[in-house]
Amino acid sequence: MPMEITATDFLKQAINTAEYFGFKSVDELQKHPGCKDCSKKLDHTASAQARRHDALHGMLTYGVNTLCENKLHEIDEPLLFYTIEQVPRSGEAALSLQIFNVEKSIAEAILIQTSTALANDLGYTNHTIRINSLGDRDSSVRYIRELTNYLKKRIDDMPEAARELMKEHALTALSHLIEKEHDLAYKSPNPLEYLTDSSRKHFREIIEYLDMADAQYEIDPKLIGHHECYSDALFSVDLLDEDGGRLDEEPLLIRGGRYNEFVYRNTKKQIPAAGAVVVLRNKKAPARQPRIKLGVPTVYVVQLGFGPKIKSLILVDELRKAGINVHQNLASDSLSAQLRDAEKQEVEYTIIIGQKEFVEDGVILRNMNARTQEQISTSDLLTKLRRSPKVASA
Repeated sequence: MPMEITATDFLKQAINTAEYFGFKSVDELQKHPGCKDCSKKLDHTASAQARRHDALHGMLTYGVNTLCENKLHEIDEPLLFYTIEQVPRSGEAALSLQIFNVEKSIAEAILIQTSTALANDLGYTNHTIRINSLGDRDSSVRYIRELTNYLKKRIDDMPEAARELMKEHALTALSHLIEKEHDLAYKSPNPLEYLTDSSRKHFREIIEYLDMADAQYEIDPKLIGHHECYSDALFSVDLLDEDGGRLDEEPLLIRGGRYNEFVYRNTKKQIPAAGAVVVLRNKKAPARQPRIKLGVPTVYVVQLGFGPKIKSLILVDELRKAGINVHQNLASDSLSAQLRDAEKQEVEYTIIIGQKEFVEDGVILRNMNARTQEQISTSDLLTKLRRSPKVASA
C-alpha cells in the first residue's frame, strides 16, 4: 500500500491529473469569449435537498451550481472543468470532475480514465471498476415500472424500513435492500434488460473502452443512484487489497455517472452532463487550494471517430506516464477545429489518429515546424518523441 497521503499532496496531484486530461479550472473557463459575453446567470433549482440525493456528497449538484452561477452555460462546445471541494459535514478533501455538452460515451470514458489515473498516481494501482446503466428516460420508465411491480408483489417479505421507502420511490426501497444485502434485492429486475437501443449502444461503447484499456471491471446491476439524479451509465472505482478483495475502508472514494435528467430537472434545459468525484477519506481539506505549475505541452493529440477517440485517450495516458505534456480535445468531433487549435498552441508535434491509423495501430506524426509528417507505429512513437530535444526538455 502507498505511504500516507496528506490532503495538500492529494489536491496537488488531483489538479495535475485533471488538467492533463483536459479539465480546466473555472477561473480559466471564465476567460472564454462565450462566458465573458454573457451577463446573466442560468436560473436553476439545485438545492441542499438535491445535494443529499445525488449520493456523491452533493458534487453533482455543485457541478450544476458552478455551470449556472459562473455563466458557463453560454459555452456551446465540450466543457470540461474541475473544482476542489470540501465534503459537507466531514470536511474531507475532494476533486469534482464535470463534463457538459458531450452526449457521447467518450465523456464517461474520460472520467473513468482520469479517476483511475489519479488513483494510480497516488499509489493505489490495484482496483476494479464496477459499472451499470439505468438508461435514458424511456429505459428508466420501463425498468422502474417492472421494479415497482416486483416489489409490490413481495411487500410482505420486505423489512419495514423498505416498505416505508416504497412510499417515496421503488429505487429508494431497492437501495435500502441492497445496503442490507436482502435477498429480494438480488432477485430484482436487471436495469440492463430494459435499455433502449440508443442506451444499449452507449453502454456497450463504454464497455468497449474498458476492454481496449485492459481495465479490470465488472458489470454490477445493483450499482444504482437516486431516481432524480442519474441516467445512463454509473461507475465506481473500488480499491483492492493484495489478494484482490475490496478494502473494508477505502482511502479514496471514487464514483461517477451521467446526470442529463438531473440537469434538465433543475434548469429546464437539455444539457448533456456527466461527472465524477474523488474523495480523500478521513483527511480534512486544506484552507487554501495548492498551486501547481504544469509543463508546457509540445504535443497535440488529434482524433476523429469512436475507435480513434478511445485509442487517443489511452495514448494520452501513456504520454502522461512518460512525462510528455500534451494538448488534446478528446470530446471534439471536428478534425479541422482540432488542427486549428494545434496550430494556435504552437506545438512541436501533432499526433493524428483516424480510422485507418486505429485499425493499423499506428499514428500520423506531423512536425509542425518542418511541415513534414510520417506514418509511425504506436510502439515507436514514444521513442521518437523522447529523442526530440524540445519535447524532452518541456
